[in-house]
Amino acid sequence: MTRLYIAADHGGFHLKQALISYLVNYDVVDLGTESEESVDYPLYSDKIAACLKQDAEALGILICGTGLGVCMAVNRHRHIRAARCSTGLDAELARRHNNANVLCLGGRVIGVELAKHIVNHFLNSAFEGGRHQRRVNTFSTPAC
Repeated sequence: MTRLYIAADHGGFHLKQALISYLVNYDVVDLGTESEESVDYPLYSDKIAACLKQDAEALGILICGTGLGVCMAVNRHRHIRAARCSTGLDAELARRHNNANVLCLGGRVIGVELAKHIVNHFLNSAFEGGRHQRRVNTFSTPAC
């Protein structure tokens, strides 16, 4: 069973709760937040990154208002390959071609049913390796 870490800021709280209820066939670990009270999204991005550093086979889902903030924050970590997705195809290709290990969603810009569709594509797609592996390997090479 795939372990799935999920976290959100206040803008993604309701979508996070809906997805947790939906993902009953996964080992879901809820890293917060617990309400719509304003919180800082980088803290939740860092929580997911820390968990995935210790549990490299797991995947993560991060949600903020647009999905952009959490995606930028979590991608600061070298072992993270996060993708902000708004379609099922985005999520599928992020996994197949980029070996994404974190899915970022916008709780204020997509509905629950679309989010479920995107999550299904993310969780049911596998990295293809091959020519894509060479590119993914460059993620660990410093740019400067």
